[in-house]
This record gives sequence, structure tokens and C-alpha cells, in this order.
Amino acid sequence: HRLAQRPGSYVILKYVRPVIKRRDTQTIHCPAAPAGVIEGSRADVSFLVGLLLDKFAWHLPLYRQHQRLADAGITVSRAWLTQLAAQAAALLTPIYEAQLASIRASRVKAMDETPIKAGRASPGKMKACYFWPVYGELHEICFPFFDSRAHSNVEKVLGLKPTEGGVLLSDGYGAYETYASKTGLTHAQCWTHCRREFINAEAAEPELAAKALEFIGALYAVEAKIRDDKLKSEAKREYRLDHARPIVTAFFTWVQERLDAQGLLPSSPLTKALIYAHKRRAALEVFLADPDVPIDTNHLERALRPIPIGRKNWMFSWTELGAQHVGVVQSLIATCRLHEVDPYDYLVDVLQRVGQHPAADVAQLTPRLWKQHFGKAPLRSDISRRAG
Repeated sequence: HRLAQRPGSYVILKYVRPVIKRRDTQTIHCPAAPAGVIEGSRADVSFLVGLLLDKFAWHLPLYRQHQRLADAGITVSRAWLTQLAAQAAALLTPIYEAQLASIRASRVKAMDETPIKAGRASPGKMKACYFWPVYGELHEICFPFFDSRAHSNVEKVLGLKPTEGGVLLSDGYGAYETYASKTGLTHAQCWTHCRREFINAEAAEPELAAKALEFIGALYAVEAKIRDDKLKSEAKREYRLDHARPIVTAFFTWVQERLDAQGLLPSSPLTKALIYAHKRRAALEVFLADPDVPIDTNHLERALRPIPIGRKNWMFSWTELGAQHVGVVQSLIATCRLHEVDPYDYLVDVLQRVGQHPAADVAQLTPRLWKQHFGKAPLRSDISRRAG
């Protein structure tokens, strides 16, 4: 057996419309052209979705797509491709907003921030901006965009009325603690970020750093056992209290002993790691008593990978609006991945459906609910119907 490949191709769809002359009035009539996703556009929905997936799922910048079109004998302008991407993102924005509302309603949420260059700060220099990805308990993720790393951005994303009993899981950045204090939300912190501090101290204090990593490794062994045994709810909570809590107690006792006894400089990497863990003890212990709280934000970091991968390919967004569109499209594609939904089938369907779908029910078009309502019989493009 050999794996082979046909080169990708573009197809021109030709619509033939009969021209009729009425005998009684001698007037000429012609049926209207089939409606497209973007009114009056030459782009079929299949081309729009291919453009979005090539750029956002496979990180192929528009200028490279433009070159590929030229090699295939298709003459279009680069600006037209940019306009198509922006128009498609605008159509998807209500779905993104409905998904963000669903995430806000989650009791347990994870949040982080990741940089992007967007818009010009001065001639030859781009602005340092940020996506603030937020992950809900129903396995949905959104990438809100802001032009700064200000603490107030957390409040703008999540609002001031969190769900009762809500928990926000994050790294050690102070914006999340500030938000939790302001809203009364429980703030949980990530053990992976704590672990990274001790990894950074390995070169300076290998033996002591190894002891800390041994404690944290034991916690992850407990979590692996929980996953293997598929423990849920109260059973998961009891197992953590019985097996993880003694490890956590021993770890923080050791941290306190090292802080009391150590003679290291405040600038020592190990001292920084010890202080990092000590200051965040309460937040790091939240997962013990709440089975819905993960031990870390690794699930969020896995889901946000398309942003840094894309950043290495298309480098920056010319405008802040363009960066917002990146966040909209990546939110839906990343959530499709989480729910095992084919992004191509999904986007071809919702781009055709969103204009006629009741605004009050737009949440049905988010990937999680679309899979239930429309996933078995999605709308197809004309090229798919003709191929069939």
C-alpha cells in the first residue's frame, strides 16, 4: 500500500439561469441568482470556509493563499481575501458571543492570557495586545481580545455577578486574585505553574528543587489514579481528601521549614519558588474539596495552542479589529475540536444558517449544541451537492 495525494484544486461553479420573454407584455425575465452567504459575493461558502480553515486551523497566511490561487490560475486581489475573512468572521460573531455567555454561566472557569501584536503603535512598531482565553465547564473556549494586560479585563470578560459557588482557576497573575476578591468568587490556582517555579530552580538548588518536584509528582499520580478509575463527584472528592491532602500538607510544611531555615538570597530561584508556593497555599488547595476543579490549567493551555502557533506563522494582525476576528474564529474552531466536530462541516452549515436562524436561539449554533441539533444533517455547499 502507498499513500498518495492529489494536488488541492479550486472549482468555478457556473449557474445557468434561463432568460424568458413574455408574449403578452414582451418583457424579459430572468430568475435571481442563488443567494450566497455574503450578498453579491463571488465566493461560495466552501471557499469561505476553506479560507478560514487554511488561515486559522492550518496557519496559512492570506498572502500564501493568494500565491496558491495564482499558481492555480485564479486571479483575485489580496484585499478581496482579507475582506472575505472579515465578513465571514462578522457573520460568526453572534455565535461567538452566545458561546461566551455559556462560559460565563459555568460554575468553574479557567482563564489565562496570551500576547499578540495587533495594530500599529508607531511607525514600524506593532502594539502589544492580549487574548484572554476563558474555558468553561462544558468544554467551550473563547478568546476575548484586549489591547492591554490590565486587571480590569477579567471583569469585562466575566462580569461582576459570577455564578453562585463559582470558582476561577488561573495562574499566579494578580488580575485573577483581584477579580476574585472583588466579586467573592473562589480563586483556585494551577499546580503546573507552581511546578514550573521549582523547575526554574533546579540549576541553582538541584536537591531541594527535586524534593519539591517529588511532592508535586505524587499529586499528579493521585490525579492519574482518579482518571484511570473514572471517579466522579463525591467519590473523586473523597479520594483527593484521603490521598492528595496529606501530600499537600506535607509539601507546605516542607516549604515553611525551608523558608524558616534557608539562608539563600531573596533573588535565589529556589527562594522565589518557595515564596510563590507559600503565598498561594489557599488557592492551590481549592481542588482538594471541590471535585469539579482541575488540579491545573493544562486543559486550557492545550486548547489555546492555536494562538501561539498561528502567531509564529502570520506574526501579527494589522488592525485590532483583525485580532478580534482571529479570536472569534479560533474560539469556534477550537471548541469544535473539543467536541469532535468537523470544523469544515460546522462552518459550512452555520455560515448558511446564521442569517435565517432566530436570534433568540443563536446558542444552538455553538459547536456543542450544533452537534446535538444539526450535526446529523448539516447544510452542504453547492460543490458538495454537485459532487454527490
